[in-house]
Amino acid sequence: MSDKTARYVYWIATGLVALVYLGGAGFYISSYDMVAGMYREVLGYPTYIIWPLAILKIIGAVTILWRPSAMLADWAYAAMFWHLVLAFGAHVGAGDPGWPPAVVAWVLLIVSWLIANRVRAVKSAYAPVSSAAAN
Repeated sequence: MSDKTARYVYWIATGLVALVYLGGAGFYISSYDMVAGMYREVLGYPTYIIWPLAILKIIGAVTILWRPSAMLADWAYAAMFWHLVLAFGAHVGAGDPGWPPAVVAWVLLIVSWLIANRVRAVKSAYAPVSSAAAN
């Protein structure tokens, strides 16, 4: 993959993940009662986690877009990875058909993380280094 293609793939994947997280946070905030009903009735979760989760979704999206430090970006990627795995499991376990967005966002998140070191100036010690960048 050329550097130009890698840049496009990275920014599209990262932008879509950020959009999913910012959109989710906006939905949690603007439709709190509906989300609380879904958490309580469908998923069986306590409603007190909605506001912290909305705030953390915003922080995570901003962190992977801005990438102020490699450590913070890695933490954000890790938190999003597990959040999406658990979201998938929660929806499937509850018999709710709302799991496909979690799978799509999870795949996009992995693509973003795998290409990040090739595209971004702030490099992670844990993400793979492409052969083009190593030479």
